[in-house]
Amino acid sequence: MATFALMGVFVADRKILYEGKFKRLVIENGWEYVERMNCLDVVAILAVTQNDELVLVEQLRIPVGKNVVELPAGLVDDKPHLNGETLEDAARRELLEETGYSAKKLIPMMVMPASPALCREMITVFRAGGLEKVGSGGGDHLESIIPHAVKLDKIDVWLEKKKAEGGLIDPKVYTALYFLEKERRACRNNGGNT
Repeated sequence: MATFALMGVFVADRKILYEGKFKRLVIENGWEYVERMNCLDVVAILAVTQNDELVLVEQLRIPVGKNVVELPAGLVDDKPHLNGETLEDAARRELLEETGYSAKKLIPMMVMPASPALCREMITVFRAGGLEKVGSGGGDHLESIIPHAVKLDKIDVWLEKKKAEGGLIDPKVYTALYFLEKERRACRNNGGNT
């Protein structure tokens, strides 16, 4: 066991229990959790097209054994050729790779924990603007991602349909819908100006 400071918090006991290719299991002060070995940051992108469609992705997630509907997202600086990649660069890359959309602007909205009882991973969510469809998406050569652009006035029905088909909805999708509604309410209260 080691004693050191981590992220500004004093750590009395920390031990690596298992180390795989990309993740390790750690015990710290009696608490077991997982951490990534190949990157520190994650980004997610809240993107709405000019046609008022929420851009989502769907992919099989092996741990839950089902297709999951999610925001476009990915790891930052996780491969040697991406050395020094910024959060914004990663958000731009992931949006294009997964959905085929490019964004003229990306604004950081919030930082949130991915699963605070399981890992220390934090997700920076970007609000994408000025979207343009420039490719087919689908992920990189290791991924099999289905991109979707769903009309916001039909999103509830569409999500329920995905659940009825046996899929799961990542809670970050509902978080995104909350923030979109909050953004629209602020716009209405400001006479249409954000």
